[in-house]
Amino acid sequence: MTQKLTILFDLDGTLVDTAPDLVLAHNHVMKKFGFPTKSPNEIKALVGMGAGTMMGRTLWNYAKSELKNIKEKDIKSKMVKEFIKFYADNILVQSKLITGAKDFLIWCKKNEISMGVCTNKQEHLAVDLLKKIGINNFFEYVAGSDTFNYCKPDARHLTNVVEIMDRDIKNTIMIGDSEVDGKSAENALMSFILLEDGYTDVKVSEIKHDHLIKNFIGLEKIITKYL
Repeated sequence: MTQKLTILFDLDGTLVDTAPDLVLAHNHVMKKFGFPTKSPNEIKALVGMGAGTMMGRTLWNYAKSELKNIKEKDIKSKMVKEFIKFYADNILVQSKLITGAKDFLIWCKKNEISMGVCTNKQEHLAVDLLKKIGINNFFEYVAGSDTFNYCKPDARHLTNVVEIMDRDIKNTIMIGDSEVDGKSAENALMSFILLEDGYTDVKVSEIKHDHLIKNFIGLEKIITKYL
């Protein structure tokens, strides 16, 4: 049967509240390399662009004032490797599904809606997390930051996934929690549903979106309009 609709999901902060475990990994690295740690709220705003950016932004803030004589790029590379290693070993310690997410995925499956994931998390970490948290089987395809030679906010991160799934880009919705997701959807000419209080420091009013939700409870009412 022809699929009526395709939904692409961001992962961190959208399907799964991964902030607690990302905080643990981030602060582990900072302590190991002799930098001050950050609070959960500070780190949430760094999550959307991936581990490299998270480490890069943090390091750069300190490098400008305190580390002028250190090769920032080399340290960043070592920090990112340590971050990914620690996070991979502790990927589901405190992370949990966003409220209503699994029930919504079940509803989508029953209504023959195709689903995929587009995340700036590395692909193997995304797949591992989805498997361990018990929702991997809902998705036809998972694309991470390293799946292609580009990632969000590049529109091709989204459009390539839809094409691989053999679905219709014109009949696809993106669901995410940040300006990166919003810009990706805009670049791909897709409708965008924004979750409040996401992993971003940008105000909701600054993120272009078609619908605003607090969590996945009741989202079926919005999606039904697209069927």
